[in-house]
Amino acid sequence: MKNKLMQAVVRGLAIVGLIAAGTSLAVAHHSAAAFDSTQRKEVTGTVKKFDYSNPHTWVWLDVANEQGGVDTWGVEGMSPNFLNRRGWTRTTLKPGDKLTIIIRPMKNGEKGGMWISAKRPDGEVLLMNGEIKE
Repeated sequence: MKNKLMQAVVRGLAIVGLIAAGTSLAVAHHSAAAFDSTQRKEVTGTVKKFDYSNPHTWVWLDVANEQGGVDTWGVEGMSPNFLNRRGWTRTTLKPGDKLTIIIRPMKNGEKGGMWISAKRPDGEVLLMNGEIKE
């Protein structure tokens, strides 16, 4: 009887350990550590591509640089599932759309960040939390 009880306890601890390990991986995925949450940066450019895929959407924006060329910026957004429930679709942003985006910039200085809001030339404001303000 003691042997069966001990086996049940060991199995239970093993299951709890596996769940805890899996949870830490899931939490690590949602880290915003790469972005400087104390800063906001405004970037104006043209949508090159809108990746509407899991786990996060990405907007690739061509932005004019000081040398007269163009740099491509990557801006991370919310998941398609989250955005679908707030009225977004895979065609909300299309190549060629002009946007001014406010982001949390990358801590390492790379050209990219995390989406806060964007404004179209007609004044429409796009927030990934579902609000659209004029």
